[in-house]
Amino acid sequence: MNSGIKCTLSKFANDTKLCGVVDMLEGRDAIQRDLHRLERWANANRMKFSQAKCKVLHVGQGNPKHDYRLGEEWIESSPEEKDLGLLIDEKLNMSRQCALAAQKANRVLGCIQSSVTSRSREGIVPLYSALVRPHLQYCIQLWGPQYKRDMELLERVQRRPQR
Repeated sequence: MNSGIKCTLSKFANDTKLCGVVDMLEGRDAIQRDLHRLERWANANRMKFSQAKCKVLHVGQGNPKHDYRLGEEWIESSPEEKDLGLLIDEKLNMSRQCALAAQKANRVLGCIQSSVTSRSREGIVPLYSALVRPHLQYCIQLWGPQYKRDMELLERVQRRPQR
């Protein structure tokens, strides 16, 4: 699959990502050539890419937002995509990811509070550590809050069990 590919090709389970820098037309052409190579590889190996799942995420300011094809079909452009549980948008803004993490953590916290009668620290802390904190910490190194409002949102979730 990697044979002849010039751009960055990432594979995980059944996901394949092709990434390239498009600051000049040569970058666009390199991505398109690699897409053709991937399509030929898939055909030679009697496989198909799921066209509905193929998306182009244009990242960065001043991005020319070129169109690309996979086989005969145009690939749809998307303003944001979820990748391994993280929401990534074209501006690499992580505010929506922070909001989603806080929402999931709040839901789990609500379930704990409605189903556990004891409000003792000894009872809540292990449940919080095991069930709530993972939602707030999943890949935090990548999507860590950039803005004060995002930090405050996540901190409110963390303070909620103390009430």
